[in-house]
Amino acid sequence: MTVVTFGETMALVRMADIGPLAHASKMELGIGGSESNVAVALRRLGTAATWVGRIGDDSFGDLVERELRAEGIGVHAIRDPDAPTGLMVKERRTSTATRVWYYRKHSAGAHLAIGDIPDALWDNATLLHITGITPALSDSAAKATVHYAEHARTLGVSISLDLNYRRALWTKDDARSVYRTLVALADVVFAGTEEAAIAVGDGTPADLATRLCGLGPAEAVIKLADAGAYALVDRQPYRLPAVPVAVIDSVGAGDGFVAGYLAERLAGRGPQERLQTATAVGAFACTVAGDWEGMPRRDELDLLTSQESVSR
Repeated sequence: MTVVTFGETMALVRMADIGPLAHASKMELGIGGSESNVAVALRRLGTAATWVGRIGDDSFGDLVERELRAEGIGVHAIRDPDAPTGLMVKERRTSTATRVWYYRKHSAGAHLAIGDIPDALWDNATLLHITGITPALSDSAAKATVHYAEHARTLGVSISLDLNYRRALWTKDDARSVYRTLVALADVVFAGTEEAAIAVGDGTPADLATRLCGLGPAEAVIKLADAGAYALVDRQPYRLPAVPVAVIDSVGAGDGFVAGYLAERLAGRGPQERLQTATAVGAFACTVAGDWEGMPRRDELDLLTSQESVSR
């Protein structure tokens, strides 16, 4: 049984030091993308995962495919000879502030379309994970995201949705109707407070979770950053504070949170345990400069609360 993720993974260029990007003399090369970040974190926690996406027929595409395969993830990468692999650039302006620029218009990922997920992948799929980023990339990507969510439901495959709003890709008004369509198809939905408000209006975390579940899902999880998380599962509320860490880079923390929650959900553990693992994985993601490199393995989950600074 495996989790199938569907979306764009990009090459990532990030500063080696802190300061203005304009004065940077050293840069580091990596990859990043919400759906593949989740896949990496799931795999490290012991859950099988397959990433489906489009990459360019270029060296950045080689990098994406190599890194994901090295993590033990199933990879179905469609090579697009007519579009480049997307690119994102991260500036660590201060020790606590990171800025990200995306160069993904007309990228290979924007060409995601119906037909990209092979029929054979559904044979072992137990859950489809999608985000609100993919439908913002293009009309074809939006149609494919809705199509595969509907297809998963007909097959009895669970659906996880992280709203993951990107203001650089579309407006809140454009996102609203798509969000509501996808939320109605999902079994579990994740959102920050501002993202949830796009779909269901402003309110407290409890209000937002209740309204999201009112659209169809049995579970709604509101990510509250350094305040932890609130979940409504089968009409029962759960809340857990965040795990305190010294934050190096918070990009990817939300993806780690989602993966931690899903790994425990798929293992049959209860909502409180799901939130405990979710907050731990999200905290780990904040401890390194990369989007996914800090994702923990299961035997590392207690390191953040350990009293021993050295393990022997």
